[in-house]
Amino acid sequence: MSNGPKNPVGDTSWFVRDRFGLFIHWGIYALPARHEWVKSQEKIRDEDYQKYFDHFCPDLYDPRVWAQEAKNAGMKYFVVTSKHHDGFCLWDSALTDYKATKTPWGKDLLHPMTEAFRAEGLKVGFYHSLIDWHHPEFPVDGLHPMRDDEAFREAQKNRDIRKYAGYLHGQARELLTQFGKLDIMWFDYSYSDRDWGWAKGKGKADWQSEKLLTMVRDLQPGIIVNDRLEIGGDIKTPEQYQPKSGLTVDGKPVVWEACQTLSGSWGYHRDESSWKSTEMLIRMLIDTVSKDGNLLLNVGPNARGEMDSRALERLRGMGAWMRLHSRSIYGCGASDFTPPPDCRFTQNGNRLYLHLFAWPFKHVHLEGLAGQVEYAQLLNDASEVKTSVVDPHQQAQNTTMGGQAGTLTLELPILKPAVAVPVIELFLKA
Repeated sequence: MSNGPKNPVGDTSWFVRDRFGLFIHWGIYALPARHEWVKSQEKIRDEDYQKYFDHFCPDLYDPRVWAQEAKNAGMKYFVVTSKHHDGFCLWDSALTDYKATKTPWGKDLLHPMTEAFRAEGLKVGFYHSLIDWHHPEFPVDGLHPMRDDEAFREAQKNRDIRKYAGYLHGQARELLTQFGKLDIMWFDYSYSDRDWGWAKGKGKADWQSEKLLTMVRDLQPGIIVNDRLEIGGDIKTPEQYQPKSGLTVDGKPVVWEACQTLSGSWGYHRDESSWKSTEMLIRMLIDTVSKDGNLLLNVGPNARGEMDSRALERLRGMGAWMRLHSRSIYGCGASDFTPPPDCRFTQNGNRLYLHLFAWPFKHVHLEGLAGQVEYAQLLNDASEVKTSVVDPHQQAQNTTMGGQAGTLTLELPILKPAVAVPVIELFLKA
């Protein structure tokens, strides 16, 4: 990226082909069930947050079910929070007791998860927080839960970020050496631009990012690393918004991934109500691929270890659509052709896919495609879509359509196919 290595070394060839991944945010914040940032947002002291650790026992946890649901949804890779900002670890780290094996559950959660997803053919990635509000050497700053307790800040003013960096690197080494081949390392996040007057945000100098990235590359050659270490990376990661167009750095297109939630929270949030519809999520996936991006869609399992019924409904709805339309997603990217209003194009070689967000009456007109299409069909059932090129000199009159230079006209059925977003597959002439 612009402020990092000029030639990213992660292998993104599979990434831009697979296009669709599952994000999993899971930890003891599933017990309060009101946002993964609950410790910071509600300024909860360690001793009060401890009750969630002491009662964490996900007795219904079966990662094979998670993996099957992800595969059935059409996802090709997953990224899970090995540790979020509260410092709780899903694996049996030798560097802390703040981990799943010390809770009432008493077992490693991460090894069986990676094994289950690999068994379903998905690639594996870890999200690892650069922040740690539980660690005794992580400095108190404006995001820390104890930020407003001036007596605590004064008592802890000599915390040493260099000692914490050693812990951060040590845990990263465990993840990179104990779980076999990893495909993605997703660090989160840097905020050196923040300044509260009495404290500053953290960034590449605090994380010792260059050293950390070198270790990652050495231990896992070809692994994809995201862009949140402040030194660039292999992929850019816009969060909670859909970019207007494909992302560029210095005017050149870069590999990118939109990370999005099903609702307004990453972790399990019992009472959060702004859940996106299945149709909206399908449109987001299409929109992302049409701009040469990937979609990493998040699920926050509950404290018993199950995916929320609302999440399952959406994943299964996306899976039903993907079963019929996945070839308009996998291996596809942006097209040089301009789609009509309320539509998106994706393209894979000589196959051009028209995604219709709004179903028009009888006709859709594709500018610039006259003479370039040999055949067209609805993708859901492979039924023919008739095509024509109207004489550009023909005048519109009564039931006669006016001509449009260089435009291919598709004749559609009146009734929309019974799918969330219909897709027309256009076979381009060689």
